[in-house]
Amino acid sequence: MQAGIKEKNKGFWWEMKRHRTLYLMCVPALLLLLAFAYLPMGGIYMAFTKYNVVDGIFGSPFVGLDNFRYFLQGNPYAWNAIGNTLIINFWGLILGTILPITLAIFMNELKNGVFKKLSQSAMFFPYFLSWVVVGAILYGFLTANFRVDRRSGELIVTGANGVVNRLIMAMGGTPVRWYAEPRYWKAIVIMLDVWKWAGYNSIIYMAAMAGFDGSLYEAATIDGASRWQQIIHLTLPMLKPNVVILTLMCIGRIFFGDMGMIWGVVGNNSTILDAVTVIDTYVYTSMRSMGFGFSTAIGLCQSVMGLILILLANQTAKKINDGEGLF
Repeated sequence: MQAGIKEKNKGFWWEMKRHRTLYLMCVPALLLLLAFAYLPMGGIYMAFTKYNVVDGIFGSPFVGLDNFRYFLQGNPYAWNAIGNTLIINFWGLILGTILPITLAIFMNELKNGVFKKLSQSAMFFPYFLSWVVVGAILYGFLTANFRVDRRSGELIVTGANGVVNRLIMAMGGTPVRWYAEPRYWKAIVIMLDVWKWAGYNSIIYMAAMAGFDGSLYEAATIDGASRWQQIIHLTLPMLKPNVVILTLMCIGRIFFGDMGMIWGVVGNNSTILDAVTVIDTYVYTSMRSMGFGFSTAIGLCQSVMGLILILLANQTAKKINDGEGLF
């Protein structure tokens, strides 16, 4: 015991000398972390300037908090982007947790090995599709061709429609101009996001279930518990730590929108873009007129708000789950 205390008090350099091989192995990773995570943080100063290329980051005029004020005060486009980002990410978080867990449990209950492998491959396939490809597929489902009758003002179908509109017409309904109706697109974007990531996220839960103690299920079976009761009282409680960690990590990104998803699915369609524009797409469209200082200020706001939310959520999770949290 006393020898352990003496070794502990020998200091930093003694520790470095004793474990120098392990610390040398960490040097490349630490250098990469320094180069790509910490040194670029000097560019945060750009958020407080009216940046121009000629003067550079530290030579540009200092404007204080003007960029932040313009973003957060009296800018309806910015608040629309913030609201859309929170709505899309919130429902994406809820549905993106429920669906992968459901799929993972179903896959875990399957006994047919061939069907199970085919199902896993089919679920995982959307993860490899780019959002441009997803947007093209969606267009094939939702496209509609109309013209307006000059006399009556009614919409008349003039050509082949997508799969969805053909089904609507087959059931006696009126085709929908999906790409001219903004009210549908928040739900469409949320469903696409959940669909694309559900198979990938389900694998994480399936890997966690592979490590569960099988003797617990055997004991439950002997006690007469059905498969449904085993899922409710064994599988879900044991999955809770994984759900908490993944949820907390998602909360840290709740102010960040998926620009690739929005532009790949919606494109530059001004009719529906306002309904689904997120902070990242707002930054891209406003950067040309407002400059890099303004976009840097928005990025800093996103990071700070994400940090605050994840700290609060982590403290709440630790109180609810008896100390279980991300850190």
